[in-house]
Amino acid sequence: MSNRLLTDAELELMQLLWRHGPATARATLEHLPDGRAYTTVSTILRILVDKGFAQAEPAGRAHVYRPLITRRDYQVRKLRAVVDGLFDGSPLDLVRQLVRSDEMSDDERQALKDFVETELDE
Repeated sequence: MSNRLLTDAELELMQLLWRHGPATARATLEHLPDGRAYTTVSTILRILVDKGFAQAEPAGRAHVYRPLITRRDYQVRKLRAVVDGLFDGSPLDLVRQLVRSDEMSDDERQALKDFVETELDE
């Protein structure tokens, strides 16, 4: 599998497959907000198969789709793309930005500090 990334629509369906496990297009559709067409969901699932992110197994007249990449592996891939694209390849610059951000609470900052200290001790 290449280092391709998912579109927002593809990621939304992969999140459902990771969260709920293998499913048909119809079962996946049931977990989405109203207004989605079955054909749209089915098409996106087929694209995930074509891109190598999922596989489709025949199940009667339907197909059951299952992820071929773990959520964690995709997170690492996506994060690497963010670090490379926005932080000149520096994970430290990403962490600095997160820590300096108003989005991170004091509790989260402390948890990050504790985590880093624990990781460095090992």
